[in-house]
Amino acid sequence: MRTYLRQCWPLFIYAGVFSLFINLLLLTVPLYSMQVFDRVLTSRSAETLLMLTLLAVGALLTQLALEIIRGRLLLEAGATLERLLGPRVLEGTLRQALTPANASIANLGDLAQLRGFLSGGTITALFDAPWAPLYLGLIGLLDPRLGGIAGVGALTLLTLAYLNERLTRAPLRTIHCSAHTAGSVADATLQNAEVVQALGLLPALRCRWEQASAEVLNAWLRASRASGTISGFSRCARLLIQVAIMAVAARLVIEQTLTSGVMLASTLLLARALAPMETAIGGWKALVEARAAYHRLDALLNTQEAIAATALPAPTGVLVVNKLAYVIAGVDRPLLQGVTFTLEPGTALGILGSSGSGKSTLARLIAGCWQPYSGEVRLDGADLRQWPRERLGHYVGYLPQDVQLFAGTVAENIARLNATAAEPILAAARCAHAHDLIVHLSHGYDTRLGPGGAGLSGGQRQRVALARAVFGQPRLVVLDEPDASLDAEGEEALRATLRALRAAGTTVVVVSHRTTLLAELDSLLVLKDGQSQLFGPRDAVLQRIRGGAPHVIRGGKPSLGH
Repeated sequence: MRTYLRQCWPLFIYAGVFSLFINLLLLTVPLYSMQVFDRVLTSRSAETLLMLTLLAVGALLTQLALEIIRGRLLLEAGATLERLLGPRVLEGTLRQALTPANASIANLGDLAQLRGFLSGGTITALFDAPWAPLYLGLIGLLDPRLGGIAGVGALTLLTLAYLNERLTRAPLRTIHCSAHTAGSVADATLQNAEVVQALGLLPALRCRWEQASAEVLNAWLRASRASGTISGFSRCARLLIQVAIMAVAARLVIEQTLTSGVMLASTLLLARALAPMETAIGGWKALVEARAAYHRLDALLNTQEAIAATALPAPTGVLVVNKLAYVIAGVDRPLLQGVTFTLEPGTALGILGSSGSGKSTLARLIAGCWQPYSGEVRLDGADLRQWPRERLGHYVGYLPQDVQLFAGTVAENIARLNATAAEPILAAARCAHAHDLIVHLSHGYDTRLGPGGAGLSGGQRQRVALARAVFGQPRLVVLDEPDASLDAEGEEALRATLRALRAAGTTVVVVSHRTTLLAELDSLLVLKDGQSQLFGPRDAVLQRIRGGAPHVIRGGKPSLGH
């Protein structure tokens, strides 16, 4: 975050410089009042009054212009920060979503909160607060006794600000965490609206949401009560200090040791000195939340993956999985452990195993969705982590178990949301044998889909997603349960797609529970409890499975040799 804030530093420096001149010009009214009371009223000079008034109006108009400029500088700082950070935060948020049980909850909302703080009144008060000693010093120059009262008042408000920080820090942190939990429950309810409606889950989900929401409400009440009480005390303290300084000044005027103009000027200077402190106390909640958002974003950016500087050549499709393991914090056993194998271009591997054996986990690791706990996945000898995702994505096709399409046209989904010519889109659809299906839609390739692919059936979404996976002739294609929602015609189209991919020299990894795709596969990997039980040529593995003599193969090329 410091790196990005440094790029906004000139804007903050200019805002600080303007704050200096703004606060100097804010002396206009106290000085004008003092001169009117002490000079104009005693001399009864209309010319002096006119000149003082013209000077005061000019100074106040200049102050107005400087405040407008300072406000625009801070707005530009917030906008610049969002433009610089937005893509990185979106990337980091995506990485968090790909990491199961990730406790970090920084997101684009934190960036918006920080931008709002930089354009709000609280930061303006913070720019003005350092100049409060200037006003207090001037009061002291006018009369040391009045300066002492003003200093005590300033210390009182600083003490209240410290108490406000201490009393609201923990509740505000609880609010953020509990609000995230409540929001997750609400999001899950909306995403699974059909299941919730069909199974009558709304009362149970409502109970969970109310529990999380109650924590938010209780923390909000604690923070608001503390902040409201402190704000009330600060307002009362400021008024009491103004009454005290005016009373002392009036007594000094009665004793003829002070003029009425100095009394009025002291009162105005005190109000100006204490105003930023009171504003900061009133906006302390925004300050604490912005600071928390800053730290969450800093932690998010510190975990950004390094981007490879040297572009690697296009891969041919040699896939090497070496001692691959995956562990989730808080889970008793590894989801995957010690999986090793090698695939040559143009070969197809089938991953078999019972539910919970680690098939989908292995598919996600091979596709680069998740990062392994240990071990490595290499494509043409290079670890997948050496590739920028934007470049690696051109050579990898992935069909997840839970198919999701994006809002947009069918063509845009196949083209992976990139603007491209029609030929590659048509080629991908034909490779996936989805062309006839698509042209029978209401507007063909230009048919617009809703979020998640709304408007298509499950089988249609799966075939469009398969076309997306093979778009651009990738060198590695990973298919997780590609036949889950297909009918007989769809299964035949899928088998034809697998044959076409193998003929084109593409390395294919297929996760499936069915036996209909086995004829299109060259080798099989059998997983059990996250470990490799069998690996080798298809017929040899099937023979061992039917013979009931499983043999653990530690890895290498498709082989069953001991």
